[in-house]
Amino acid sequence: MTDNSATPLQVAIREAVIASGRTRDANDQLLKKALGTTGKPLWDIERGKSKRPGPDTLRAIERVLSLPDEQLVELVHPRSSPIKQPPAFDADQPKIHTADAGEMVEIIKLDLSLPMGPGATVDDYIEEEPVSFDLGYVRGFTRTPPHRLRIARGVGDSMFPTLNSNDLVWIDSTQTNLNQQDRVWAVSINGAAAIKRLRSLKEGRVLVISDNPTIDNYEVGGDEIRIGGRVIRFARDL
Repeated sequence: MTDNSATPLQVAIREAVIASGRTRDANDQLLKKALGTTGKPLWDIERGKSKRPGPDTLRAIERVLSLPDEQLVELVHPRSSPIKQPPAFDADQPKIHTADAGEMVEIIKLDLSLPMGPGATVDDYIEEEPVSFDLGYVRGFTRTPPHRLRIARGVGDSMFPTLNSNDLVWIDSTQTNLNQQDRVWAVSINGAAAIKRLRSLKEGRVLVISDNPTIDNYEVGGDEIRIGGRVIRFARDL
């Protein structure tokens, strides 16, 4: 039976998954390795969580599912509405580009406003449309590959005055181990997204610190918290 509500991208991927002879989950495992992420791109597209994946993600899907080059990219980012493609990134020998070069990369923006349930990671949260940034600007504060960066709006006022509720935070998803004390992290605590300062304690427990002096700090067990990345930068509207 045809699902008339399915998007052209969902239909193309469903057909390609069937043709691959592998399950969607098996293909998602291959994509996780190809993209170096912890998410499930095909599942996110299937359930409508990721409605407009970036070109890099779509090209990885094309390779894993043996689809023609640019087939999915053209479905989502047609040339009639062109976007600048992000340059290839060499993790071993990164090139620094000036802002004048105008080369752009897409950073995935996450919506941290909704609880996702216990065990959720930051990459499980709803993706908004990718946001384009000048590569020179990004390289000015991090050498992390762009596809491993996430941005999100601050959640609540628990980190005031360090962060305001609508500050845009940059998250480095390569940093998921609590190996630096009293840094600010993007975390999921029993399924609730938060931007918090963390301190490791004895017996695997973690102190969750709010910079807002009106909010009490509290302890959680290591199995109650999932670190999605370290907050490395924030931007604030005037």
